[in-house]
Amino acid sequence: MKKRYLALLLVLFTVTAFGQSNFYKLSVGAGTGGTYTFTDVEKGSFAYATYANFDYNFTPFITGGLEVQMGLLKGGNRDTDPHKREFTNAYQAVMLNAKFRAGEFTDFYYSDFLNYTKGFYLGMGVGYIKNNMNAIVREKLNESGSLYRFPGDDKSSGIVIPVNIGIDFYFPDGWGDIRYGLNINYQTNIVSGEGLDGYNDPKTTFKNNAADIYNFLSVGFKYNFGPKGLTNKTIR
Repeated sequence: MKKRYLALLLVLFTVTAFGQSNFYKLSVGAGTGGTYTFTDVEKGSFAYATYANFDYNFTPFITGGLEVQMGLLKGGNRDTDPHKREFTNAYQAVMLNAKFRAGEFTDFYYSDFLNYTKGFYLGMGVGYIKNNMNAIVREKLNESGSLYRFPGDDKSSGIVIPVNIGIDFYFPDGWGDIRYGLNINYQTNIVSGEGLDGYNDPKTTFKNNAADIYNFLSVGFKYNFGPKGLTNKTIR
C-alpha cells in the first residue's frame, strides 16, 4: 500500500515538474529601424531611429516597461510639395509600454506552429516626445510675390500613444533558461499637438484634419536577467 502511495506521489511530482519552467523577471534590449511620418505635409519620408528598453516580466509572455527612442522624422519636399514644405525632426521620446503575447493564452508545447508564434504580441502605452526641427522650410514665395511665413515651433513637446505589434524569438542559454531574444516590432505612434512636423498653419487654408502619426519598424535584441519566476508553462 505504501508503495502505491509513493508511486502516485512520484507521478504527481513528475507531472507538476514537467509543466513548470523558470523565467527571468527582468530584460534589457536595444535596436534600430526605419521611421515614416503622416503629418500635415502632403507626403511623409523615410528616416531612421534607435531605441533601448527595460522590461519587467510579469510572466514569460506579459511584460511592462520603459522605452527610450531617438532619431529622425522626415516629411515633405521643398520641390514637389504643393506648399513647398519640408521638415526634419531630430526627436526624442520616452514611453511606458505593456505587451501581451500569444504564449500566455495558448497551449504551445505540443504544436510547432503555436510554439514558433508564442512570442507574437500586441501592446499599447503612453509617453512623452520632444520635437526639435534641425531642418525646416519656414518661408515660401506666393504667386503674388509676397513672402509667406509658415507658423509653428522649431522646438515643442507632446503626448504620444504607441501601439505595438510584433514578435519575439527566444533562445536559451547553456542551462536551458530563456536568456536571449530577437525582436521584430512595428509601432504606430499617435502624437498630440502640431509639433511633429513643426507646422501649425490655419486649417482654412491648409489640410489639417487628423492627428500627426509616425511609424517605427525596428529589429532588436533582448537580454533576460535578474531574479527568476515560475510559470506553469513548459518553455522550449
